[in-house]
Amino acid sequence: MQHQLLNTQQAAQYLSVSKAFLERDRWEGAKTGSGGARVPFIKVGSRAVRYRLSDLEAFLDSRVRRSTSDLGV
Repeated sequence: MQHQLLNTQQAAQYLSVSKAFLERDRWEGAKTGSGGARVPFIKVGSRAVRYRLSDLEAFLDSRVRRSTSDLGV
C-alpha cells in the first residue's frame, strides 16, 4: 500500500490550520502522555515529521458533528 506523506506545512494547509497548531498538538500529546496527539503523525528518523493523507482524512471524519451540542462521544 502506498501512502502519500505530507510535511507539517502541507498538512496544515490541507486541514486549513496553522503550522503552529500542528506543532502544538504534537507537543501537547507528548506532554500529557495520553497516547499522543489528536492528529496522527509519523516520525521519520530523529527529526522529520510527516502526516499520512489517509490519517488526515480520518481525523477530519472523526470531527464531524450534527449540532454544536454534539460532543462526538
